[in-house]
Amino acid sequence: MQVSDLYAANWKAAVDADDFPEHCPDRRLDVLGVSGEATLTGRLSPDIASEQEKLRWSDAVILQFPMWWFSVPAMLKGWIDRVFTFEFAHRPTVPPPYGAGALAGRRALLSVTIGARESAFSDRGIHGPLTDVLFPIQHGLFWFTGMSPLEPFTVYDSLDVPEERFAAAKRDYGRQLDGLFTEKPVAFRSLVGGDYGHDMPAVAGRGDARDERLGPAPPLSRRSARRRCR
Repeated sequence: MQVSDLYAANWKAAVDADDFPEHCPDRRLDVLGVSGEATLTGRLSPDIASEQEKLRWSDAVILQFPMWWFSVPAMLKGWIDRVFTFEFAHRPTVPPPYGAGALAGRRALLSVTIGARESAFSDRGIHGPLTDVLFPIQHGLFWFTGMSPLEPFTVYDSLDVPEERFAAAKRDYGRQLDGLFTEKPVAFRSLVGGDYGHDMPAVAGRGDARDERLGPAPPLSRRSARRRCR
């Protein structure tokens, strides 16, 4: 196992020219193009290159974070922005995203602590279903790059956790980790599975209430999708 403690490492969250040491300062910083070139030529900053090597080495990726304004904290978002470069996490020369992708074959797990009560993230809760809140990470990061996301591990009401509930959470987390390579992943639709056309619109008539896969249109009904995601 390899661990990246972003706070202990004082991780730099912002993408800038320092990420590409050989980029000429007189040139406009085209982040997509420059990051791709630096990735292919091995000229990324050492901190980014090190994190990419960890991802290449991995069989599974776990992101542990406190929910912050309904997303990941800025430092973790910066890790995603800087590490998942063009020509590493996505590129025309690998299978299409959403199912195949550059990081296919890996499992992915979100471990999230949340200050609010669980009922606030229910179907009728004020914050909406947790599956909706985490969709940009589960689908837009993990599934896009080919990783297979699992149902997230969550600890609600986490601002003041009594010792007994903390012990129970540790046991639950241990059981979830035991199933890291055996539990069935979240069933998202594949880009190449026939549900989407060439320009990625939904294909009419695909995906109905019997379709257990999740993802954007062609959608399940919202209510059907939420029942399956509990």
